[in-house]
Amino acid sequence: MPHYYDPAHLTKFRDHRRGEQGTRGQVFDWYGAVFKEGALGEREKALIALAVAHADAVPYCIDAYAKTCLEKGADLDQMTEAVMWRRRFAAEPAWCTASRCSSTSRRRGCEWRAHSAAV
Repeated sequence: MPHYYDPAHLTKFRDHRRGEQGTRGQVFDWYGAVFKEGALGEREKALIALAVAHADAVPYCIDAYAKTCLEKGADLDQMTEAVMWRRRFAAEPAWCTASRCSSTSRRRGCEWRAHSAAV
């Protein structure tokens, strides 16, 4: 079975906008306005979007925002840093949860040890 992600679909996303006068058109208008220059520049917004796309693991968004980052003047180092910065926050909840388990176990008189799976 082929994978659901097809890079050729990226070129068709703009077609969804054509002739739309209802809510979907309003969403596209809002989406465009959010990415315009403001307190943050378009490049910074594209880098944030790339980091979020990686966090959500959406291949269409990863490809689209990687392209946008490059178009807005970001380089590979900046793109990598944005993605790694986001990954750092993805790991934090697991670490906090493990710490909480350990503290709770000790308060209840149990010895808590993290076990690693045999590889």
